[in-house]
Amino acid sequence: MKLKRFLLRYYPPGIILEYEKAGELRTKSIDLLDLGPHSDVGALVEEIMLKEPLLTDKKADQLVGLVSKLKLKLSEERDKQFYLFKVLRAHILPLTNVAFNKSGSRLITGSYDRTCKVWDASTGEDLLTLEGHKNVVYAIAFNNPYGDKIATGSFDKTCKLWSSETGKCFHTFRGHLAEIVCLSFNPQSTQVATGSMDTTARLWDVLDGSEKCTLHGHSAEVICVAFNSTGEQLLTGSFDHTAIVWDSGTGRQLHKLVGHRGEVSNAVFNYQGSLIATASMDKTTRLWDALSGMPLAVLRSHEDEVLDLAFDSTGQRLVTASADGTAKLYSMATQPAASADASSLSSKDSFSFVADLRGHTGEISKVTFNPQGTLILTASADKSAKLWNAYTGQLLQTLEGHTDEIFSSAFNYEGDTIVTGSKDNTCRLWR
Repeated sequence: MKLKRFLLRYYPPGIILEYEKAGELRTKSIDLLDLGPHSDVGALVEEIMLKEPLLTDKKADQLVGLVSKLKLKLSEERDKQFYLFKVLRAHILPLTNVAFNKSGSRLITGSYDRTCKVWDASTGEDLLTLEGHKNVVYAIAFNNPYGDKIATGSFDKTCKLWSSETGKCFHTFRGHLAEIVCLSFNPQSTQVATGSMDTTARLWDVLDGSEKCTLHGHSAEVICVAFNSTGEQLLTGSFDHTAIVWDSGTGRQLHKLVGHRGEVSNAVFNYQGSLIATASMDKTTRLWDALSGMPLAVLRSHEDEVLDLAFDSTGQRLVTASADGTAKLYSMATQPAASADASSLSSKDSFSFVADLRGHTGEISKVTFNPQGTLILTASADKSAKLWNAYTGQLLQTLEGHTDEIFSSAFNYEGDTIVTGSKDNTCRLWR
């Protein structure tokens, strides 16, 4: 094995080793999830060198420089106030979803007008209109981190794959028997997963457009799909009250997560792929061991349906959002949480309740961390989005201006731009 070069990854912090083995170029990730402003770089590099056979003593100084650069990036102050940069009056009919490419230079919107539009995020210019679906375009995504392809899922039961540069349609994935309501690319951008009202999820080959497999196992609508960070597993959540973990290579069912007493509204892996969190209409969030499928904890702090949830980029914190108008922040603790807000079942690691995010006057349908893990963004039916301190839960800023409920919101990769999508039929860009 011969080391070719280092690549930096800022969020979550890590170093990618590009190396050659038997004439083939490969990569290996060194995750530095605990790296912070006060980390001892020398001690950390020493530890990495001992564990990683690819790294010789000659590389020590270079590694110190890279880790120091990462540390500096993580130490940057992020107390900026966002301002309204652009209002995009996107479509004639209502919007369904919004999404950024990795750099935040481009933005896509889906709509009831059966199209997806591609926008220049710096100018607000309408660059492309992706036309071809015969019904609502509901689910949309860039193949980040590459950003050269877009997938659109429609109520016409098909998913289409497009060039984000030219608008050319590469493939139309046909096979679902009802509306497609969610989709996701795997991290390698070789597969697209789709979830449908027909109770199945399907895996499609990005290169040749073929169907890899149909995932049968749910008895009601599949409303969320998510790959783990290696792309080896796919997680599906359903209105049948369960979530299922699948082997994305074979389509084999690995674990069925049973316990919720209401529809699952979202299901996500943490970055490490060791934990799964599920949100439900039964007012609870459940935590599961992703390797065994065993239940770990039930978080019962909301008074109404839990509509969304998100891990931060290192998997060390979790935030949940509810129809009760609040979001709840949890932190990873080494001991099971003793508070009434989190009842641990059986785990070495558990989540302890940190803060109650109160301020919205309507249900919160969307919640996310910024890539740095310093801010939480909530989007609400009260027509506003709010920014919160991700360590204390303190309200920092309210983004106002929409005239109807906000149903979609996202940060770009650098965390310096926000997009909000509203039922008022506009997107707002905040910088």
